[in-house]
Amino acid sequence: MFVNVTNLTYKTCLKELINLSIPLVMGNLGLMLIGITDILIASKHSINTLSAISIANAIVFCIYIIGIGLISSISIVLSNYRGNKKPTKLFLPTVINFSIILSIILGSICLLTVPLIDFMGFEKKLIPIIKDYIFISSFSFFGMYLYQSLKEFLQAHEIVFIPNIILIFAVFLNLVLNIILVFGYKNFTGFGAIGLAYATFISRTFMGVFLLFYLFKIVKQKCLFKIDFVKQLIKIGYPIGIALMLEFLGFNIITILMGKINSIYAATHTIIIQIISIAYMIPLALSNALAIKIGYYNGSKDYSSLLKYSKTGTYLSIFVMLCFGLTFFMFPKEIISIFSSNSDILKLGIPILIIASIFEIADGYQVSLSGILKGLKMTKTVSACVISGYWLFGIPLGLILCYKYNMLLKGFWIGLAISFVCIGIIETIIVLYKFNKIKKIY
Repeated sequence: MFVNVTNLTYKTCLKELINLSIPLVMGNLGLMLIGITDILIASKHSINTLSAISIANAIVFCIYIIGIGLISSISIVLSNYRGNKKPTKLFLPTVINFSIILSIILGSICLLTVPLIDFMGFEKKLIPIIKDYIFISSFSFFGMYLYQSLKEFLQAHEIVFIPNIILIFAVFLNLVLNIILVFGYKNFTGFGAIGLAYATFISRTFMGVFLLFYLFKIVKQKCLFKIDFVKQLIKIGYPIGIALMLEFLGFNIITILMGKINSIYAATHTIIIQIISIAYMIPLALSNALAIKIGYYNGSKDYSSLLKYSKTGTYLSIFVMLCFGLTFFMFPKEIISIFSSNSDILKLGIPILIIASIFEIADGYQVSLSGILKGLKMTKTVSACVISGYWLFGIPLGLILCYKYNMLLKGFWIGLAISFVCIGIIETIIVLYKFNKIKKIY
């Protein structure tokens, strides 16, 4: 729904952004909950299991996220087609085959990392678990990419209910499978740590196949792969994929480096990431909603509405992250204890969660500005800002504080906090310059 400019108020902007964000938040949190159940079960099994899957997931996700970036272009391109009154359903076979090709390519790359684990300096007791987890997870790329591609296809047609229902069911399926496959049930003794990987593989495959079954009646087109459409997906998706990969690499390289020092650091880092990621899902959804609204009013050359949505979305994102930041600052021990009661993890994690609570506002601010820039079709600019923030400021500073000043994991998190501030400053300068330019043109 897009309101006529004469009726547009800040209250209307707020209402529309919230309504548009709710299904996006549900989808984001659903995916997060699958990861959270893995962490919870792993911590109940043993600290070694938690440390090993933390390191394994750090490696897997740096590869996996590239495909997610490319897949995210599906809804952008198809929404554009719909706006231009072009047929879109005929692209479904291409969407399916595109996801399968990505899963083969990136899943194979993931498999190739397995032999390298022996030479990466991890504790010997963790290596077998890491290798087995990565090996099995490589085959789960198929189900997850299929689900995400079909979800993007439906999202372009403003259908979000069915994908979210499947996702919610998958969260419970993954939890039950984790418990059974890790700890066993009745006469079945379970697989131990590696049961987590089997549960993830089954859950992701279910998500993809079930959503394909729902859409199967549409798959009637003879053309299975439209090259021009795929070229557009790659052109729009590759900057997003690179930015996401480098952003995830920024977080996950810390897990890998800390895992080489001591497994307890990797486990603690993973728990903190899960906690702050839950908070991040809300401003991320708001950012996506903001991009849609900004894109529409930018296209209609309506500067007043564009400015109102930008202010509303940014203030709302900051308010949400302020609430989370205060919660993390006041109750760090209680929050970390949800995931693990291990005394070493609590000792390491509490000061880090307090550091994270301080930069929550900066994180909410910068992600809302990213949404504004995406709505203005400046996706490459967003990627450049993110890459600069992490790799020119945050990670180098973290490395210095970690190794030169012996601050270890705490040093890296201070570096990450600085990176969010830097991204926010760079994006603020760009947004203000762009808005000033738009105001003169419109």
